[in-house]
Amino acid sequence: MPNYLSSLGGAAHKGLIIALFTLTAGISRPFSGKLTDKWGRVPVMAIGSSVCVLCGFLYPILSSVAGFFLLRLIHGFSTGFKPTATSAYIADIIPSSRWGEALGMHGLCFSIGGAVGPAVGSYIALDYGLNAMFYSSSAFAFLSIIIVFNMKETLKDRNRFTSSMLRISRTDIIELRVIPAAVVTLLSYTAYGVILTLIPDWSEHLGITNKGLFFTAYTVASIGIRFVSGKVADRYGRISVMKVGLVIIAISLLFLGFGDSIALLVVGACIYGIGTGIFSPAVNAWTIDLSLPQYRGKAMATMYIALEAGIGGGALVAGYIYHDVILRVPYIFYGNAIVIVLAFLYILYWNSKQKKKTTVKG
Repeated sequence: MPNYLSSLGGAAHKGLIIALFTLTAGISRPFSGKLTDKWGRVPVMAIGSSVCVLCGFLYPILSSVAGFFLLRLIHGFSTGFKPTATSAYIADIIPSSRWGEALGMHGLCFSIGGAVGPAVGSYIALDYGLNAMFYSSSAFAFLSIIIVFNMKETLKDRNRFTSSMLRISRTDIIELRVIPAAVVTLLSYTAYGVILTLIPDWSEHLGITNKGLFFTAYTVASIGIRFVSGKVADRYGRISVMKVGLVIIAISLLFLGFGDSIALLVVGACIYGIGTGIFSPAVNAWTIDLSLPQYRGKAMATMYIALEAGIGGGALVAGYIYHDVILRVPYIFYGNAIVIVLAFLYILYWNSKQKKKTTVKG
């Protein structure tokens, strides 16, 4: 995507590739949360997949900088709808004692798709061109629609769709009970926005032909740890597991900054994969822990609003500072490591407050 935008004449705006996508995703979350709790999990998941199919076909047609950015805005609806409903669906069908494990497996599949996509897409683009890559993405999204329509709806008290469901009040936007999880999510996912923006050019700087190598290494590391990290979060608690994950993510960013070789890039990718593989299931399960069953859609939407804000903010700031000056990349990674430390400190603060409340009540 960064190279494609450069070929269109928009090299100075690479940070907007992720930022615009996440902007629409964040804006659509209150709608997807309300629809998930009112209309049903399955139709909301189907909307998300349908947007992916549509955009994949339109990228080759709208081949200007303005058209590209318009599609990035539209494409964001896919992420705004699909994960919100999917997470609520999982919480419906899995006992609360295994939410960490279940969401860990969901995150595993999410990571595989998000990481294998750039790797496979890179091969397709190199051998068959960017248009073939876009059409292939539509084909995969269409397969997901087929799967979704064969899933049984889990929302018990469903309502028929009406236009009133699209009216959003202040109380529909944020689930206040899950604000602590949202804060930690926002700060921690800035790293992913930074990585999505910088790694393609940083890989090229290091002499890597396939810019998906980082994401392949990240996926392999993440897959292994996610098989056990969710279970660990169920057994030892979300807070302890999240703290470990954040420390590892911060270390990975330092590796990426110091790394000046392909080997160190791969090591940094593996460490980052382990960190996110530990952190993600725990923070997702923590979000559901803090929410009420009737507001699961809104709770997950709130968490994903924070996630998109983190990714989009990280991408936007990274792109603005980077501005195609490759020597700035390590310093951006170092700065982002400090943001991850802030997330760690917030968890310590929140946990300390909860212990004090428990002591007073006791």
